[in-house]
Amino acid sequence: MSTIQRFEDLVAWQKARELCRLINSYTQKESFSKDFKLVSQIKASSGSSMDNIAEGFERGGNKEFGQFLWISKGSAGEVRSQLYRALDNNYIDENEFNAAYKLADDVGKLDRGLINHLKESDIKGIKFKKQ
Repeated sequence: MSTIQRFEDLVAWQKARELCRLINSYTQKESFSKDFKLVSQIKASSGSSMDNIAEGFERGGNKEFGQFLWISKGSAGEVRSQLYRALDNNYIDENEFNAAYKLADDVGKLDRGLINHLKESDIKGIKFKKQ
């Protein structure tokens, strides 16, 4: 991970951003937008996934980053569950469900891959580098 200088360069963050934008577009549909609670929950979950990757990266320590990646992974799982609710209430169709579900699943897998990489790394993080 020494080549990654900014969280925006992480594929996991890029995918989480894509998921967040897709969820935002879905929740603007008239039928979906009226379910204020689900709209709030699914937007918060997708945003949390993206934001926790960024916050963990910016902390500068691999252990902390790993903890935030677990939170991001959990938030991506929440989005997947909430997508079922949106589908079951006919707020989204099967194709929309599949597209967002795949993105949320990819984010979770990418988070897990980063977690595994951090566990195997001998480097503690940028904040531990000698100045």
